[in-house]
Amino acid sequence: MKLSVLVLFTALAVALSIGLVNFYFQHSLYYLAISFGVSFLSSFLVFYYLLEKYIYTKIKLIYKLIHNLKLGKDLKDALGEYVSADPINDVEQEVKEWAGAKKKEIDLLKKQEQFRREFLSNVSHEFKTPLFAIQGYIETLQDCIEDDPDQAMIFLKKAGNNVERLSYLINDLDVISKLETGESPINYQKFDFVLLAKEVMDNLEDRAKAKKITLFFKDKYTAVTMVKADREKIRQVLINLIVNSIKYGVENGETAIKIFELHDQFLIEVTDNGIGIEEKHLLRLFERFYRIDTHRAREVGGTGLGLAIVKHILEAHQQTISVRSTPNIGTTFAFTLQKGG
Repeated sequence: MKLSVLVLFTALAVALSIGLVNFYFQHSLYYLAISFGVSFLSSFLVFYYLLEKYIYTKIKLIYKLIHNLKLGKDLKDALGEYVSADPINDVEQEVKEWAGAKKKEIDLLKKQEQFRREFLSNVSHEFKTPLFAIQGYIETLQDCIEDDPDQAMIFLKKAGNNVERLSYLINDLDVISKLETGESPINYQKFDFVLLAKEVMDNLEDRAKAKKITLFFKDKYTAVTMVKADREKIRQVLINLIVNSIKYGVENGETAIKIFELHDQFLIEVTDNGIGIEEKHLLRLFERFYRIDTHRAREVGGTGLGLAIVKHILEAHQQTISVRSTPNIGTTFAFTLQKGG
């Protein structure tokens, strides 16, 4: 409600009260009209002056300050020229919106702090495991290198495997860091996605056969399926998703790729009939180092960063990825790519 309307109603109420009291004692409509008119005029002027000078002006200043600070201006700019036509209602709305935004910001900061603690804990754990293993193998190697050369070579090979694992971990962390900071730009080009997918499946065929898993397309794609993206980064996406399906697949299982044509995008699905994932894990599946089953994850290896890298690559392309899964039935990862025309 605007100030003038508020003062008008207040003055009318006061004038009507005084007029009725005067009529009660004088029993004259003339005196009622006179008292009503005088009291209305004087009340309106007095109330308007007092409210404008001592309340309304300060509310306008508060509103300007809140409104401009919400826009990200500093204190000097916040005291600028903007004035609302109805600051009494607007300031209430602004404060509610601002309070809501600050609450969301605080909640986000709390989540980020929790994520930071978990991330540092996970990084520390992931580094300590191979480092302690390397340390143990080297100490044992020193003791048996002369007495038992064959055993020494076994320990040396195990130490080398852990060094390799450590190297993979550092490389994956470096990839994610560069994607987040923009140090690894997206080199857009047009290419046939089907051809790329065939290359990836051919390269991973031996790995899949070792687990008795079949890689195939659900449909026959004879036409060219052109997309616009960074070919090598999308190659990495496919490798990570297919390798993940092989790791958690079942013997004599299968992993299939299917392509759906949308308006200006292609939807690509990578589906397996593996062990599946419980619904409670799906929301955190793309977090760094998040493992559903720590024991199983250790057995199949990996850095725990594969799906996080996939998510970062697709977000850098301004595309999306989702997952749906049913335990003991299988899992489907679906992501979009822009059409290449």
